[in-house]
Amino acid sequence: MSAVLAEQAALPAVASAWHASLALQFRQQARGCRLVRSAHHGPLYVQKPFYPEGPDTAHVYLLHPPGGLVSGDRLSIVINLDEGAKVLVTTPGAGRLYRARSDRTLQQQSQRFELADGAVMEWLPQEMIVFPGAFGRTDTTVNMSAGSTYLGWEICCLGLPASDLPFTHGELHQRLHICHDGMPVLLESLHLNEASFELAAATVGMNACPVSGVFVAGIIPESFSHDETQDVLAALRETLSFLAGPGQANVTLVNGFIIGRYLGHSAEEARRAFIGLWRILRPWLTGRDACLPRIWST
Repeated sequence: MSAVLAEQAALPAVASAWHASLALQFRQQARGCRLVRSAHHGPLYVQKPFYPEGPDTAHVYLLHPPGGLVSGDRLSIVINLDEGAKVLVTTPGAGRLYRARSDRTLQQQSQRFELADGAVMEWLPQEMIVFPGAFGRTDTTVNMSAGSTYLGWEICCLGLPASDLPFTHGELHQRLHICHDGMPVLLESLHLNEASFELAAATVGMNACPVSGVFVAGIIPESFSHDETQDVLAALRETLSFLAGPGQANVTLVNGFIIGRYLGHSAEEARRAFIGLWRILRPWLTGRDACLPRIWST
């Protein structure tokens, strides 16, 4: 018995890992957009949809009680929107990628959205805070069908600037992949590690800014005229004129998507910038006025 105990003591300890998954399906029915399927594993779930703007648009809050990911943790989110379904998804608070263990086991969050014809998906999470020493990856995949619309943003805060803890070590890989009718139409990728920190600090890189964000809206229908689109772009740039200090934001048009970008020092400023864009783009692309999730006011 003592030999067995000694052998077990010599084995490396198995690091903990918390895997959680959530699968949701929404369907447009006679009484509105309804959550018809919900399956979860681990500490990731939703309580119920809310309908602050009427029965045809469901607001959903993703709940992850741990509040962040440590080494070995993995979150997987899959949301299917049937034909004509309209869903807005957000989170009650910021996500976190905590400092990794010495073994640098990956901390990963992935979300995949499947949009049927005429579906509208809005992915508006709070920011992701990446602690110094994290070893993380985030993946967002959007598969769109004809006539579907996607509006989504992602905001990333590197390090803890308020605590004078910059992101000087660790690794982060972010990826956004959008397909339309099976064809890739937009691919965004950011990979930060020790080899790229110098470039990220350079003026031609991230200019040493800890907060970055991307906002994507589209696909713009072919029925919209060129002049109309240019007018909207001008209005979007005008709404970004409130930015003060070193923060920078702008919008471009790429492959039928309007893309907004932020680079600066404030996650709150990034959210304000993107909400300003969303207030203009949502009614233009979906015919519905902006309706902020109530949880943002709590």
